[in-house]
Amino acid sequence: MTALNAAPPVRGYDALDWSVDNCPIGRAMEILGERWTVVVLREVFNGIRRFDDLRIRTDIPRQVLSNRLAKLVEHGILRRVPYREPGARQRDEYRLTEKGFDLYPLLIAIRDWGDKYLAGPEGSPLTIIHRDCGAVVHTEVHCAAGHTVESPRDAVPRPGPGAKRRSND
Repeated sequence: MTALNAAPPVRGYDALDWSVDNCPIGRAMEILGERWTVVVLREVFNGIRRFDDLRIRTDIPRQVLSNRLAKLVEHGILRRVPYREPGARQRDEYRLTEKGFDLYPLLIAIRDWGDKYLAGPEGSPLTIIHRDCGAVVHTEVHCAAGHTVESPRDAVPRPGPGAKRRSND
């Protein structure tokens, strides 16, 4: 979308007039909003893919981990890939799908926020670098015209194409 076909400002916009029933943030949080879900994703992004390794590394109770992995598979964020150690029964590794990889900027943004507000005096225990040049990776917000959005005050919510007015019942 270019500046020429950007949505015009909505005069008299009042968020209370619009339904949140089909809000993508709410829908995403139904999947991602449980405490351990993002921790599981962090580990899979870090290359930890096997159930026992995930459980030991995170100290997530076995049933909770099993439920989180099943939910992430059900929603197409992870996929199961069978493997078998010599002499052992077949088990599954958990691999990211394309839908799962698309969550990477979210994890980087959470890490950026944690670095800013929660890291100890020694700094962050995790740095993410660009494989090609070695520079630190972080998140930025840009508009469709390519401008960096420096502050949340520089962006305003407006009804999108799927917006529905709230009924006054």
